[in-house]
Amino acid sequence: MQTQAASSYALPRIASGQTVSVRVPATSANLGPGFDVLGLALNVHDEIRLETKNDDAVSVLVEGEGAASLPSDETHLVARTIREFWAAEGCEPTGFVLTAKNVIPHGRGMGSSAAAIVSALWAANATLPEDKQLEPVELFQRAAILEGHPDNVAPAVFGGLTISWQDDLESFGTVRAQLDPHLVPVLLVPDVELSTHRARGLLPASVPHSVAAANGGRVGLLVHSLAVDLSLLHLATEDELHQNFRAEAMPDSAATIRELRDAGYAAVVSGAGPTVMVLCSSHSVAQEVADRVAGREGWRVLLTSVDENGVRVEGH
Repeated sequence: MQTQAASSYALPRIASGQTVSVRVPATSANLGPGFDVLGLALNVHDEIRLETKNDDAVSVLVEGEGAASLPSDETHLVARTIREFWAAEGCEPTGFVLTAKNVIPHGRGMGSSAAAIVSALWAANATLPEDKQLEPVELFQRAAILEGHPDNVAPAVFGGLTISWQDDLESFGTVRAQLDPHLVPVLLVPDVELSTHRARGLLPASVPHSVAAANGGRVGLLVHSLAVDLSLLHLATEDELHQNFRAEAMPDSAATIRELRDAGYAAVVSGAGPTVMVLCSSHSVAQEVADRVAGREGWRVLLTSVDENGVRVEGH
């Protein structure tokens, strides 16, 4: 009887022989004053391919960013998140081969960890039976919990410009905001990394009401500017809440931002940094920025665009 009971309550096993491909955009959070609130999806993408097997072995092949340093077993963030998702859904994990093609720079404030978490959840979810799969809104909640805040996760999931908030420790919300199609983001990516943990550690525990009010006004103006009046971008991207406090951890980025802003460009820290993002009102302005910083040692310049789609999944 004990053997029969154990058998009847055996966990369902993830089916072997499945192949799922996931494509996730890089993201830039904050956009200046919108600390932990605003996020923008960018047309720079990481891709993963998950192939389930009929044994328990896990192997990871990493191409591109992090190929020489990231783990090749189940301790890899994407692999670990996949297995944790299956366990949370009451499934017995199976082995798999994971191929990660990384384009998003790591430790640069471009949402690489959010992209990894989102890609893992969407891939793992796609291997469940169709009637057991979670909806994108619920997957977004799980991704935000794992990441710790929603500003990078939301645009990675839904694309475009997002406004996000946190209701409590495990409840997040987000909406897509209107975005002028002429906006051109330019990314200035340094060859040094900065951990989000270190960047957050530089922030004060509190700020005066006057600072909070001024920053709130800029956030409202920035949402308006991004939607209907890109000429206001320079004014709207002024920040008093986080960038100055983090400047000591990225002096070259801070100096570049000051230089570009003094020249009238809407330059901000991308996420926690040290990447600099310049929000441009046209391709010609974007090219001006690129020409201005071209050839600087230790920097890459990426003229990109906004990803309007967010995460994409394909099963084979």
